[in-house]
Amino acid sequence: MRPEILFPLFAPVTELPGVGPRIGKALEKLVGPYIADLLWLFPTGLIDRRYAPKVAEAQAGRVATLTLRIGAHEPPPTRRLPYRIRCSDETGELTLVFFHGRAEYLQRNLPEGETRIVSGRLEEFRDALQIVHPDLIAKPEETEKLQEVEPVYPLTAGLTRKPLAKAMAAALERVPDLPEWLDQSLREREGWKSWRGSLLAVHRPETEKALAAGTPERERLAYDELLANQLAIGLLRLHQRRGKGRSIQGDGTLRKRVATALPFELTTTQKTALEEIDADMASNRRMLRLLQGDVGSGKTVVALLAMLNAVESGAQAALMAPTEILARQHHRTIEALLQGTDVRIALLTGREKGAARQKIFEDLASGAIAIVIGTHALFQEDVAFHGLAFAVIDEQHRFGVHQRLTLASKGAAVDTLVMTATPIPRTLTLTLYGDLDVSRLTEKPAGRLPVDTRLLPIDRLDEVVTAVRRAMDKGRQVYWVCPLVEESEVLDVAAAEDRYAALKAIFKDRVGLVHGRMKGKEKDAAMAAFVKGETRVLVATTVVEVGVDVPTASVMVIEHAERFGLTQLHQLRGRIGRGKEASTCLLLYATPLGATAKARLKILRETEDGFQIAEEDLRLRGSGEMLGTRQSGLPLFRIADPAHHEALMATAYDDMRLFLERDPALKTPRGEALRVLLYLFERDAAAKYLRSG
Repeated sequence: MRPEILFPLFAPVTELPGVGPRIGKALEKLVGPYIADLLWLFPTGLIDRRYAPKVAEAQAGRVATLTLRIGAHEPPPTRRLPYRIRCSDETGELTLVFFHGRAEYLQRNLPEGETRIVSGRLEEFRDALQIVHPDLIAKPEETEKLQEVEPVYPLTAGLTRKPLAKAMAAALERVPDLPEWLDQSLREREGWKSWRGSLLAVHRPETEKALAAGTPERERLAYDELLANQLAIGLLRLHQRRGKGRSIQGDGTLRKRVATALPFELTTTQKTALEEIDADMASNRRMLRLLQGDVGSGKTVVALLAMLNAVESGAQAALMAPTEILARQHHRTIEALLQGTDVRIALLTGREKGAARQKIFEDLASGAIAIVIGTHALFQEDVAFHGLAFAVIDEQHRFGVHQRLTLASKGAAVDTLVMTATPIPRTLTLTLYGDLDVSRLTEKPAGRLPVDTRLLPIDRLDEVVTAVRRAMDKGRQVYWVCPLVEESEVLDVAAAEDRYAALKAIFKDRVGLVHGRMKGKEKDAAMAAFVKGETRVLVATTVVEVGVDVPTASVMVIEHAERFGLTQLHQLRGRIGRGKEASTCLLLYATPLGATAKARLKILRETEDGFQIAEEDLRLRGSGEMLGTRQSGLPLFRIADPAHHEALMATAYDDMRLFLERDPALKTPRGEALRVLLYLFERDAAAKYLRSG
């Protein structure tokens, strides 16, 4: 249960004064449903009203707070002209200007002959001073209401500055003193205030400097969020490790047969990764390992050899992929590698129906199928295994942690190997996979040729089409990737269909099309035609990004490359360069190309090292964008940015590992405070691992 001390912060925003259903809806869209969500909306600017001159000394271009006597009102003859009000003090005159001003409202708030305090930006117009739409008007007796320095917050449609400021002030009044969850020596070393003190300081900036991400107050709050994340991951890790594992050791016969038949020698890092996996499987604790490898580094082979270790010991193995295309690709690859063995392998996706599906269920339950490859279909209740001992999850960042646990629960003490071809910088590895041990494949298999990457302005499209024709005449195949259109799948598809129609007019039936909104069967048919070489050009949206393997495809054209993330471009490029031919990747960009965009695309020309590219992508775009966080359900940080808080992330990781060794049940005073932290940052799911022992 959420601790009582946090109840005031987890009340709905509509409980705040002045927040009715309409403003509540806008606030919920901007930050979320709770008052706590509002507290994580930090000021991005400030209005300094401390400059309070007489009219004669007032300088144009500055925000000023003036005490003025209200003079004549001058309503405009037409709505197109502004409403003017003449004002003065003992030193001079000034005009207040309102476009589309309502006379009744202005006469009520600024009555002639009375004194008002007015604040806004001073402008010079025809040698006279004026303020257009003052942002503050108050009676002299209301001076205590005037904020000398007013923070400015991001807004959204249906929400203006005043109601947001009022709601924020009320939210800050509710902020309780929470027990201190930070290690005292760390606080002293960093010079950090309490949580409440830091939060209030961030919301009440006195200077522009106080708005910077690197202030001690903001750093403290970022660390709290990173710590909550690491604590949640640490508790998950403990929960998964707590269940007793089992020792799995095959006799090596199947593995040896498959390894001998491979057309290449395993790389050094593939051998090292296998040794680490074997040691995990042989031990009595559950394996939780991440296999990180660049596109084409040979992860599937490592996964298969590890699965065979389980099969040799009489158990079953499963491999889960995020898409049907990828599941079918894995099935084809693994089926080919298993030729000459009697290992039975099956494919289970949403497509298998009726009697065929039922037969797979029966053979999994009896143990007749040794290895199953599938999509989310593997989670279904009907899927029961005879003895699942080893689970491989591909492209983990497309799945949530709970899905990893669901597959593991299909057997007793299942060892789990998570694979990703998205090279992830160390900081993000801790954020996403802090509960896993890590193996990295850093070499490409021998014989892989480098891809020649070139940048071309999109207005040279005719030359690109000519180059594609030349490649096709030489028997080569071409991927043509269409641009991302402002996060809209519908527009992405429209762009792909337009390009498909244009290329089909030139190359006739040799052009195929695949995109995310096609039905599974259509997608498979389009991919199969390309794999068989029936179509020579495949126009696609980014569905080809992960895992599709066509060795004869040696040209890739990417339209509007400037709209893609570096990591995504790198993943796409990894689809070519898999055969004996030299491969070319053409990045087409719209002109003019900004300096940053140019620098980003240049990195792709200079290196094929996915980890170097990922570090650069993280630096340039931040973590949420880089991993497509908004689409993949990853923990989106509200305050912290792993790209800029790398040192804090490492400290939080070490702090939690040490603390959970001493107090895994969070029973000590600091442990109790850390429970509050978990709930404050809505990492509630982790708390159930405490209760479940």
